[in-house]
Amino acid sequence: MQAFLKTGKVGSSGGAKPSTSKGPKEIKNSAAPPWVEKYRPRTVEDVVEQGEVVEVLRQCMTGGDFPNLLFYGPPGTGKTSTILAAARQLFGNMYKQRILELNASDERGIQVVRDKVKTFSQLTAANTTPEGKPCPPFKIVILDEADSMTHAAQSALRRTMEKESHSTRFCLICNYVSRIIEPLTSRCTKFRFKPLGHEKIIERLEFICKNEEITADKYVLTKLVDASGGDLRRAITCLQSVTRLKGKGIEITLEDVLEVTGVIPDKWLAKLLEVCESNDFKKVEQFVDEFLLEAYSTSQLIEQLSDRIISSDSFSDTQKAFIGENLGECAYRLLDGSSEYIQLIHLCCVIMQANRKR
Repeated sequence: MQAFLKTGKVGSSGGAKPSTSKGPKEIKNSAAPPWVEKYRPRTVEDVVEQGEVVEVLRQCMTGGDFPNLLFYGPPGTGKTSTILAAARQLFGNMYKQRILELNASDERGIQVVRDKVKTFSQLTAANTTPEGKPCPPFKIVILDEADSMTHAAQSALRRTMEKESHSTRFCLICNYVSRIIEPLTSRCTKFRFKPLGHEKIIERLEFICKNEEITADKYVLTKLVDASGGDLRRAITCLQSVTRLKGKGIEITLEDVLEVTGVIPDKWLAKLLEVCESNDFKKVEQFVDEFLLEAYSTSQLIEQLSDRIISSDSFSDTQKAFIGENLGECAYRLLDGSSEYIQLIHLCCVIMQANRKR
């Protein structure tokens, strides 16, 4: 028995038969990547919409003068994708060894700056790749969501940026530039990433639909873009979720998009305003019961109702201001854990009260 354990091999003539089932490694390799990663820009030129940033980075990479960078703007507009694409173009196959990426999931205190960031920054970099090709003699530290760093960590980073400028470049990425201390912003070239235009997002989604053999009307994609709020990452994720729900080769409908994104159909907003117009509390109560049984989010209703009332011609400016103030209060109470039923009843009563002021 001991001799067999030492010399026996799986699949050999005297050993056990080879297993026909997939091992963990094979299953892992066969898994398809998320579309957000699959269609992430590979070069700076592939970045959607951000023309000024792309042009400046192209000039920096051509001249070899790469400054410290600060990218800020709404989520899903291409901040992280842009710097990763630039690093891939600069360093080629060895870009993973030349970048240190830290995001909000990592500890972001002063100790991380002193240990990880400082140690990585002090390492020297060669100006050639192992294959002998020319390569920039510096590394890049990417601090994603830098606005979540403590003030002490940001202050410690300031000195490191100065001392290691000969061997390391820093790229700070955040949503709110006001949360970055002034000494850091003054050491970086700042770029604001603007929300992506609807046409650009639709164009990208149509490209993905063509590659993935998905059929979707442009009107359906427009609704998907409206639900994403200019966030391309969210739009791509929602499109993949709808595809997983329906399967490839089947046309995606508006109902499928609304189901996945959680957007409330317009008929419910129209019915709410109609019920409030009747000035009948029993009808309001019945509508609220029906709406909550559909399991829609009241917070989502408030967001969509706010846009509808602002653009409506049925209310005066005074009525819009009165309703808008109460919409804000209801949203705040919901964040504090208030009952959706009570807030929805209160909101309907507010609209009825505004209708009586006409």
